[in-house]
Amino acid sequence: MKLSFYGGAKSVTGANYLLESGNVKILIDCGLRQGSGFCELGNWDEFSYNPKEIAAVFVTHSHIDHIGRLPKLYKEGFRGEVYSTPPTRDFAEVMLLDSDNILEQESKRCKKPSIYNQEDVYNLVRLWKTVEYHRTIEVGPFKITFYNAGHILGSAFILIEAEGKKIVFSGDLGNSPAPIIGDKDNLPETDYCLIESTYGGRIHEDLPKRKELIEDIIEETAKKGGVLMIPAFAMERTQDLLYEIDSLVENGRIPSVPVFLDSPLAIKLTEIYKTHDKYFIPEAREHLMKEGHIFKFKGLKMTMRTEESIAINDVPAPKVIIAGSGMMHGGRILHHVKRYLSDNKSTLLIVGYQGKGSLGRRILDGESIVKIHREEVQVKARIEAIGGYSAHADQPQLIDWLRQMRKRLKKVFTVQGEEDQANALINKIQDELAIEAELPEPNQEMML
Repeated sequence: MKLSFYGGAKSVTGANYLLESGNVKILIDCGLRQGSGFCELGNWDEFSYNPKEIAAVFVTHSHIDHIGRLPKLYKEGFRGEVYSTPPTRDFAEVMLLDSDNILEQESKRCKKPSIYNQEDVYNLVRLWKTVEYHRTIEVGPFKITFYNAGHILGSAFILIEAEGKKIVFSGDLGNSPAPIIGDKDNLPETDYCLIESTYGGRIHEDLPKRKELIEDIIEETAKKGGVLMIPAFAMERTQDLLYEIDSLVENGRIPSVPVFLDSPLAIKLTEIYKTHDKYFIPEAREHLMKEGHIFKFKGLKMTMRTEESIAINDVPAPKVIIAGSGMMHGGRILHHVKRYLSDNKSTLLIVGYQGKGSLGRRILDGESIVKIHREEVQVKARIEAIGGYSAHADQPQLIDWLRQMRKRLKKVFTVQGEEDQANALINKIQDELAIEAELPEPNQEMML
């Protein structure tokens, strides 16, 4: 069995792995490479394999850095089948169509042709099949089983068996237990494992503590009469925030202030959540059945239309604005940050991973002046970050997940992380679990 790392090696984004057995080739994920911008120039490169020869693609979850180049794969000749859980398939269609609009702008900025168009997305979705957790399917010599990764709704890690060997692709593992979807599955018996390392050298705040932190930040910003800006990823992070703010409001733990969800994509994805409630933990499902909603509370307004977004400016502070995009590559959050970042009464709260070179990362690193829409903006607002809201497992959780298979595992590959994080995880794996671990090179190929 041959394994090739065509994305996700020494990089957080662009997950793309090729497995070959005999003359059958399958992919695990086919993501967009992201960094200082929504899209990196490498996304226009040709694939390192012939898309026409790929029998199937297995998708771990619906984030763009795991699915963003699937329409390009179709455009260049792929006509096999795509497999994922039902929520991932529904989310992916919305995410890819939304991504197409941003990629078109990026193409013009980079003076490049479009990577794909909406017709490619619709044609791709026609090839998409769904599979539930723990059900095994077969493609040629491969047996494939999806397990709950606890990262976002419908996310999976994937066990693949062929030639008497077993290998697991972690996708992104959740910061468990997540408020709505609960805990991830245990690692099954396997010989090899590709494990994400986004936070391979870091430790998050305790999960209960993050709720206290968001409560304190809302209270303090409201007391000063400022604006709390939260750039949030449309998938899962936004829904987790709404779920926990709902609880704070219902229990009278925060002052009554307007809360705006200013992200058309997040609003669309939130509606999809309601159709997949069987993937919720019992507590969240019970809340949905009792209240008829899990993302609605007094003071919440969802602003779908542009004019509604602009009207947020007319609402006096204090107020809370949750808007995309999560790394501030673009989206409506930029308009709000441009307006309020220079206000020392306001707060910018970072609740997710910020890639190198992104606006969010530069602000977190302490830049005092940033450019937004070609205008210089002074950073005078309070800057806060809550790692506990990350949807990624931290180092202790990653180690605990591997621990149960320490006697079976032959080798672990750290992927989907910056080099320092991947290496920190390697050191911990070797020291604490005594398992051989390796940081693969981009485009590396190896026989298992």
